[in-house]
Amino acid sequence: MAFLNSYICFMIEEQQKRFILSLLAYAVQRGISAQQLCKLSNIDLAALKKKGPIAISDKQRDDLWLNASHLSGDLLFGLHFGESMQLSALGIVGEIIKTSSTIGEALTHAAAMIPLVTDLVSMQVTRSKKTFILEYIPTAAGKKQEDTFTFQQMLDLLMVFTIHELDGLLLRKVEPYAVQYSFKISNAQEYERVLRCIPSRKAGKYTLEFENSYWDEPILTAHYELQKILLDAVTSISKESVSGETLQSKIYTYLFSNAYLGVLTLEEVAANFNVSARSLQRKLQEEGVTYQQLSDAVKKSLAVHYIQSGNYPLKEISAMLGYNELSAFTRAFKRWTGKAPVSYRG
Repeated sequence: MAFLNSYICFMIEEQQKRFILSLLAYAVQRGISAQQLCKLSNIDLAALKKKGPIAISDKQRDDLWLNASHLSGDLLFGLHFGESMQLSALGIVGEIIKTSSTIGEALTHAAAMIPLVTDLVSMQVTRSKKTFILEYIPTAAGKKQEDTFTFQQMLDLLMVFTIHELDGLLLRKVEPYAVQYSFKISNAQEYERVLRCIPSRKAGKYTLEFENSYWDEPILTAHYELQKILLDAVTSISKESVSGETLQSKIYTYLFSNAYLGVLTLEEVAANFNVSARSLQRKLQEEGVTYQQLSDAVKKSLAVHYIQSGNYPLKEISAMLGYNELSAFTRAFKRWTGKAPVSYRG
């Protein structure tokens, strides 16, 4: 029993370390120095990068959220962090797929994994005739922090991340039937954009509600194999002409890392970076590039990598890149490369 308890503690610390590293990676995308963020939060960055778990205190975790929000100027840092975790979601979705065949089974298994990420909430799944509900219930530790900035940021992250998990399992964007928060929402319009539903307020409730039709839908494991290619592509494909710490480099990296359900729009990226679309476009133009050029560069790199990685139907690759018609993808590919997609088969 002692060995089992030690192993569980080890796994929790390891997962929490991965979470902290993911948060730091997102902060860097937002233009924040990881060294500065860790120093302000009294976290040893060198120790964090080493193999093996590292204990992070509640104070360090709280400071990390507060400092990340302050340095980015974004009070909705957790919401936007959750929105940006699409690629990270693939790893977790992969683990769930191994033991699940339907969305209902996957969500049931996902609920059991919540303690590996946070000790502030647990997740309970319930069904009715028309809908099923995912409820995030504050633990004893969570109840003590329910009014804190950290609790709200973590809850935002988990709710958005759950929606993206469903996106990954079904290979399409899923819209909740209803969303409930116990605390007051500071920017309802932005929450509606990210959560794809207008959130309502109900004391003591943190829930996502979905149409029951999703519950028995099979997980698209064949499509997931195609998505996994992106994990290798992110690290193996060169960034072409984009390099350094420029804004275009950050945007390119962000687009590439969040492209498994299609390349994001200018408005979506600008909102995640907490700036207006006009401001983002203007800053990119000052660096001599447009958003459309970055978007096309990402699509080209992904298209070539997907095609060369295996015998996946071009129609599936086309859909992965956000094209409704194969003909539209073919025209775009010829514009990018001067050749038809089939010529890139390995």
